[in-house]
Amino acid sequence: MEGVQLFAMTTPLLTTSSGAKMGKSASGAVWLDGDMLSPYEFWQYWRNTEDADVGRFLKLYTTLPLDEVARLEKLGGSEINEAKKVLATEITAMLHGRDAAETASETARKTFEEGALADTLPSVEVAKSDIEAGIGILALFVTAGLAGSNGEARRHIQGGAVRVNDQPLTDDRRVVTLQDLGPEGVVKLSLGKKKHVLVRPV
Repeated sequence: MEGVQLFAMTTPLLTTSSGAKMGKSASGAVWLDGDMLSPYEFWQYWRNTEDADVGRFLKLYTTLPLDEVARLEKLGGSEINEAKKVLATEITAMLHGRDAAETASETARKTFEEGALADTLPSVEVAKSDIEAGIGILALFVTAGLAGSNGEARRHIQGGAVRVNDQPLTDDRRVVTLQDLGPEGVVKLSLGKKKHVLVRPV
């Protein structure tokens, strides 16, 4: 190797203003593949950006004109949420396309602003016969990807973070059956205020 020049390029580790490493969510990695993380969940990740990071991320991850970024950076109070929506939509559009980004944005609007059941929420298919026989809520949360194990699902319930069809759940022995299907023919599982999955019988 004598006489050979070697070059290397490094970049700073991306972190949030709180010091957390970028690229991780509460449930794991933030995948770029839509089969691993839906466009809606990807959109939600960026929508939940900390206030102090919005301006920096708009500059790093979008192609918006700098004067528009400057305008969004000046938003304060509840108006900062509009800047977060722009950030989420622009990044999602860059990765998944404009249509997917707009659909994700509209799904979030219906879910959080109107309280409606958007059929474009993430969903999981479960055999109708299994629901008819009854599925324990712990196993169903694992199947829906809202918990990694029965124990984790139980802790979420004990912490008051779980709802079924928007109703708080406190019994970790609860069994979900066909009687839990809503008018749309699905069961809505919620973890906290921002994670929702529709269970569809097939």
